[in-house]
Amino acid sequence: MIAGLFVVLLALYVGSRYGSLGLGAISGIGLAVLVFGFGMKPGTPPTDVIYIIVAAITCAGMLQASGGMDWLIQLAEKLLRRHPDRITFFAPLCTFFLTILVGTGHVVYTLMPIICEISLKKGIRPERPCAVASVASQVGITCSPIAAAVVAFTTISADNGFDVTIPQVLMVTIPACLIGILAAAACSYKRGLDLDKDPKFQERLKDPETYQFMYGNSQSVLGKEIPKHAKISVFIFLAAILFIVLFAIFPGLLPEYDGKKLKMNLVIQIVMLTAAAFMIIFCKTKPKKAVEGMVWQSGMVAVVAIYGIAWLADTYFGHYMPVMQEALGGIVAKYPWAIAFVFFAVSVLINSQGAVVVAMLPLAYSLGIPGPVLLGVLPAVYGYFFIPNYPSDIATVNFDRSRTTVIGKYLLNHSFMMPGLVSVITSTVIASIITSIFW
Repeated sequence: MIAGLFVVLLALYVGSRYGSLGLGAISGIGLAVLVFGFGMKPGTPPTDVIYIIVAAITCAGMLQASGGMDWLIQLAEKLLRRHPDRITFFAPLCTFFLTILVGTGHVVYTLMPIICEISLKKGIRPERPCAVASVASQVGITCSPIAAAVVAFTTISADNGFDVTIPQVLMVTIPACLIGILAAAACSYKRGLDLDKDPKFQERLKDPETYQFMYGNSQSVLGKEIPKHAKISVFIFLAAILFIVLFAIFPGLLPEYDGKKLKMNLVIQIVMLTAAAFMIIFCKTKPKKAVEGMVWQSGMVAVVAIYGIAWLADTYFGHYMPVMQEALGGIVAKYPWAIAFVFFAVSVLINSQGAVVVAMLPLAYSLGIPGPVLLGVLPAVYGYFFIPNYPSDIATVNFDRSRTTVIGKYLLNHSFMMPGLVSVITSTVIASIITSIFW
């Protein structure tokens, strides 16, 4: 059992060194060792979740290709430039709600240079809004009705006797995560030295080239003309999300087959693919451009990662489930909320909230942990800020021309640690309180 666990952890560690696509592929090596070397029965690949992700990123990719995402970024920039003094609060709110709408945190790449420029020219230390905005872009994943983590939670929960709908999940995660982000922003409001009192920053200003690099370039999408069909694509996308939420709230609207209502995982796939098709037909969206976009590419990478990681985890935990139930049953019975630490630790390793849910939620249910408790600790599946190797964090460091957003000398003393911990801890506590009240 220990040797098998070592194989799983080694596959995750080595895979994480190569990024998400490598993580999924190298998980296949671990799976091969467990099946052919240890004789374990292969687990079940998370096909339902994968199909949903493919449908969602196809729709989001079409939104980006049509120019609709540029319009959303423009609206966010207008808000930030209208209130530059409050950018430490408004920047993370913008990235948070953009992620909720699109279902992926990779929208931050377009908005982050704008956040850096506004804060720098206003004399606000860019580390303050940038770090918490990067964290908020990932926190929003557990609050999006089309994100893999949310859909996987409802699907797996239904299979284990906890019938919770997507709106019910969002009614817990959105207020909890919103409070967590505001708490992280409040802690970041006066973080670090002001730019006029920072000796390192002032020293860099003495170099004319560095000064020009920091203050000479202007980042903005406000001058970009947004065609009518791009705005139509946004309304199509929002209508698709509205239909999904509507069907989840009123399942009586769904057709019946053999006495059973159409499952929500199929509803999401049908609605998302239909919306993508409408964008192609009515918004002049070129599918080839969608495939070349960051949203579609990053989403497909996530599919491979979830595919490999979840299959590997299901094979290992499924094989040793009786042993784990006997060993951990007493602990989780007394402290069921302790599973939050497991979710967080696994997320640090595999850099995917959807993969954490797919891989670890079945284990949590098999240990007898109640569904409401697991819903309360759902925000804890975001832990990959802990080691700053996630693309959005690295990109944020590179976008910050002031060089105040940093990855420290000792790796863990980086700009994202404090807002990440404050946000996740606060969100998990608040979500647990909400579920204890309503369940």
